Amino acid sequence: MDFEKLKIYCLSKKGAYEDFPFDSSTLTFRVSGKMFALTDIDKMPMYVNLKCDPYLSIFLREEHEGVTPGYHMNKKHWNTVILDGGIPDEKICWMIDMSYELVLKGLSKKDREVLLKK
Repeated sequence: MDFEKLKIYCLSKKGAYEDFPFDSSTLTFRVSGKMFALTDIDKMPMYVNLKCDPYLSIFLREEHEGVTPGYHMNKKHWNTVILDGGIPDEKICWMIDMSYELVLKGLSKKDREVLLKK
């Protein structure tokens, strides 16, 4: 998956937006102020940090060489996914979906209802 596909897919999620809260190269994708994806636009190979179920994180790390504990993140809940073509785009989209859904579940009921009514 290249950067443009990553960006388009993340921004296609309901209520998603992008920002640079840390510096000029660390791009985050958020929903209701909560981050569900993070990448450094200057690093090669490209990578994306994605939230993940802790038990599934272990499985994905064993299954894919390009999935490692989240770089500069809580390693129990976040994975770093290398975007070098080693993992099919469909699988990366599935991981993005999971990250987004986990963040949605963590929102307050009120915030979820507001988001889903948009």
